[in-house]
Amino acid sequence: MDDKPHLSTQFDAEINAVSTRVLEMGGQVESQLAQAIYALRHLDIEAARNVLQVEKRVNQMEVDIDAEITQIIAKRQPTARDLRLLVAISKTIANLERAGDEAARIARMARDIVASGVPMSIGISDLQHGSDLAIEQLRKSLDAFARLDEKAAVDIVESDFRIDDEFEGFTRKVITYVMEDPRAISTMLDLMFVAKAIERIGDHAKNIAEFVIYIVRGADVRHNKQAFREVADSL
Repeated sequence: MDDKPHLSTQFDAEINAVSTRVLEMGGQVESQLAQAIYALRHLDIEAARNVLQVEKRVNQMEVDIDAEITQIIAKRQPTARDLRLLVAISKTIANLERAGDEAARIARMARDIVASGVPMSIGISDLQHGSDLAIEQLRKSLDAFARLDEKAAVDIVESDFRIDDEFEGFTRKVITYVMEDPRAISTMLDLMFVAKAIERIGDHAKNIAEFVIYIVRGADVRHNKQAFREVADSL
């Protein structure tokens, strides 16, 4: 009698292991973003350094997980939903890595501000709500991924406009600041880069949610409002 586990059992174990690694990577990126915003708001050089250290781990996690996915595909030759899952995982970790890059960009800006000695308290608090939304979206998208929750994924995509609205609102405030004090142009431009980084993190969270829909439905709703609407209306 063959005592080896059934191939499907082995495959499930490998998939579960990779999915766990993805969630660990997501947790690292969440922490990165929260710490990057803290570093900027409090001009905390140590917090900024910690973010940049985590960036190295996140980058390595992407490489390692991608290698695991490649090995599973070569060994198991999955089809249908299993293959979609592996493809979506690969795209998910790419988005997580890019979100981590945006957090690192914010941390570098905080570090440079500290080094320059130029005060930059104006406007930073206005970024807090947008960053909170981005962290929330990222957390929800990872939860949807963990549970393959199609409805939660749809809700995330539909609520992406909130972060976009925050960015537009901040842009209007920046224009007002600059009109009142032209000397603030340099400072406000720096903060605009931060606001844009936060918006991009929200976009990456939305992308992950769209990959969840792809796994469950096999429908690629990226850049396709009609396909997304069909999925949303069917729930």
